[in-house]
This record gives sequence, structure tokens and C-alpha cells, in this order.
Amino acid sequence: MSRFHEGELAVQQRAGVRGEADRLADMLAPPRLDGGPARFLGERTFAALTGRDPDGRLWTSPVVGPPGFLDAAATTLRIHVLPLPGDPLRDLPVGQAVGVIAMDFLRRRRLRVNGVLAERTEEGLRIEVEQAFGNCPKYIRPRRLDGDAPPVDPGASSRGTTLSAAQRALLARTETFFLGTAHPERGVDTSHRGGPPGFVRVEDGALWWPDYPGNNLFNSFGNLAVDDTAAMLVPDFAGGTSLLLSGRAVVEWVAPGSAGDDGGTGRRVRFTVEQAVSATLPVHEDPTRPRGAAA
Repeated sequence: MSRFHEGELAVQQRAGVRGEADRLADMLAPPRLDGGPARFLGERTFAALTGRDPDGRLWTSPVVGPPGFLDAAATTLRIHVLPLPGDPLRDLPVGQAVGVIAMDFLRRRRLRVNGVLAERTEEGLRIEVEQAFGNCPKYIRPRRLDGDAPPVDPGASSRGTTLSAAQRALLARTETFFLGTAHPERGVDTSHRGGPPGFVRVEDGALWWPDYPGNNLFNSFGNLAVDDTAAMLVPDFAGGTSLLLSGRAVVEWVAPGSAGDDGGTGRRVRFTVEQAVSATLPVHEDPTRPRGAAA
């Protein structure tokens, strides 16, 4: 079986990068999380998790904890926390495909881990891992996160079907968000998206952003070519809040260099919001330390 599914192959072919993608296909080999990946995961304090809520709706949610809350060995990842109170994935069902991305913002590193949720307890989650691979540091803005944020207030969550003025403002100024996508047979994926403030354009109930050059695997775009279900997590590290969106997304192909094609790729993603949740995020960017300063 090909390391790539039919959606990924179709997007790679249209983008003219099949050869480049094939040279990186070994990144998708069956994983072993021992050694470097386990150390990387064990040092993290922030990750994003994509899965489906009890109603089957796709969401991407933050999972936050002290170093060690992500615990990896061989082909198993344990997350020693649950999604936050009031989060759509707080009670995500066992047995489903999930995708995790762990971030080191300061050193501009990230690791994607995809697999099946094998267990959920009051203490956390156990994922049997099917894929694990790193990404380049492109489009990650260095930032130092402080975990000593105020306690989570479950009552601070709000849910609706349209974007509020505050939510539109957050989207318009964000430099970082996470995109969750799914394939019916090949699992769920969480990817990072970054750019300058304003790279996400907000238009009424929809929003769009340009695609920038990447690793040419097109995991997210390949999923969207087969299933337009999508989710977004937009963290506001300065304000200690997060915006979770669930809806539909489509890849649009435009003339390279046309208006709004900031990355010059001739591709952009249009996301239609169906559900929006605003919640407290118990981690924030420490404004008293310059980026890159020693702890």
C-alpha cells in the first residue's frame, strides 16, 4: 500500500511535486517514539489534539500540562491530562482516529503524531500511534509560554454558530493556528499554520488564508480532497483564551501571484464555520522575557 492516500496523491500531482513527495515518503513509515521523539514530547507543555466529539463533529483542542504530561514509548503516546472543562473534546469517544501536534515554539520545532485513541480515563488518554514525523521550522514564530496562568473557569466557555466581533478580531490578528482534517480510512491529522498578522482573511461567516510552500506531502490538503470536514484551533497566547472552530474547508486553486496569494503557490483554503467555541487557555506568552531569552 502506498504511504500516500488517493487525496494526497491527487494534490501532489496537481501541484507538480510528486517526485519531491516520494523522496520524503519514508517520513510516514511505522513509527518508534523511543529516543529523541520521546524526549521531545516529554519536554513539551502545549499540544493540539484533533478528534470527534460524542456527536461525531471534528474539533481541534488544546492540551496543556507541565513537562512530562506527554509520555511516549515505542508506539504508544500517553497524554496525562484531558481536554479542558467545557471543551468539545472533553469526553471524546474511545476507538476513533486522532491526531496530535506537539510544539516547541521557542526552538521552532514540531512533531505530529497520528493514531487511534485506545483509552480514556479520568487521568488522561492513551493513543496507539500509527504515524509520527517532524516538520521544518517554517512559519513558527518564536515565543516563550508561561504555564502559570489563572485557573480555568468552565463558565468562561461560549458556543455559537456564527463568529462574534471579538472572534473575528482574533482571527484577523493571529499569527498561529492549528488545522484538523480527516480521511475516512487513513486517520486524522493536526497541522500547524503560521504567517504574518492578517494572513487569515475573515469574510462574514467564512474565512480563508493563502498556502505557503511546505514539505510537499500535503497531508491536510489530501484529506480535504476526500473529506471537507475540518477544524481549527486559534490560540490567543497573549490573552489566555482560545477559539475552536468546526466546519468545512476546501482548497482553492488560483493563479500564482494573484491578489492574496501571499505564498506564491496558487493555493488557498476557504473555511466555512459551523460551530465556534471560545474558552479559557491556561497558558500564555510571558511578556516580561524577550523571545529567545534563557529561562
